[in-house]
Amino acid sequence: MDTQGLAAYREKAVRVQNGWIMLPPLVALLLGDIALIIYCIAQGGGEHHHHRPINLSWLVLPAALMLPVIILLLKGFFTLQPNEARVLILFGAYKGTVRDSGFHWGNPFYSNGGMSSVARQRGGMAREKISLRARTYNGEKLKVNDNRGNPIEIAAVLVWRVQDTAQATFDVDDYEKYVHMQSETALRHLASSYAYDYGEEHEMTLRSGMDEVSESLRKQLQERLSKAGVIVDEARLTHLAYAPEIAQAMLRRQQAEAVIAARQKIVQGAVSMVEMALKELAEKQVVTLDDERKAAMVGNLMVVLCGESEVHPVVNTGTLYT
Repeated sequence: MDTQGLAAYREKAVRVQNGWIMLPPLVALLLGDIALIIYCIAQGGGEHHHHRPINLSWLVLPAALMLPVIILLLKGFFTLQPNEARVLILFGAYKGTVRDSGFHWGNPFYSNGGMSSVARQRGGMAREKISLRARTYNGEKLKVNDNRGNPIEIAAVLVWRVQDTAQATFDVDDYEKYVHMQSETALRHLASSYAYDYGEEHEMTLRSGMDEVSESLRKQLQERLSKAGVIVDEARLTHLAYAPEIAQAMLRRQQAEAVIAARQKIVQGAVSMVEMALKELAEKQVVTLDDERKAAMVGNLMVVLCGESEVHPVVNTGTLYT
């Protein structure tokens, strides 16, 4: 199947008439046509010079036929606010996109294919405009498995906007729903590509590399949504936690690892202090200790420095070797 033709549409700018220029002549034409119809009906049975009747009935039919044409021309007026666009379609053919804000007049047979999901829900006709403003999509919490198979809860917020109105209109069925579905798919893929935490050395995880993970999510979304003519300005994780069924177990694991890390720091500090004490005693020749007494001193200092409870010293009143 050839899928290259699915993304063949690209936006092209088109200019239409200024609405303020077209409004006065069309209004004047409408009022003149109505006045002509009224005048012809009023003068249909009247008399003029030498009592000869003036027959103007032949003007009634053309004037009556002209009235719906003028009303149809008036339907060509439309307005655009800043950061709004209208895709113009003439009998199924794409003619261009109007991005200039203001009051415009175009072919009344132009239709706009850029119906959003909101317009569809309201039953709106194809006269809706496409907003070019930045939009925020706050995704729901998803329950997925991370790279190590642990169930986690994850959610993200997405800031996006329409860049190419032709792609958003013709390459996808509903670009808003497309953004929502692809955002969920990309977030699931991202969560399964990284571990929640406790990765290998120098391994990026969802918790430790929040900025890098968010940038990776933005790039994935941009790659997926470029087909719909959408630009992703920012993507951020808003919620990240273990699933409730393993949250308590993982909390105990975190606490145990925190205790182990603290013990390691304490032992490293105690060893350096004992080493410094023995070195100072030897250099200043305060006392000479054999290996057995050094071992006893090291053991006592380690107990004092690493113990959690308060240490009560015992004073030796005898000799060093009794």
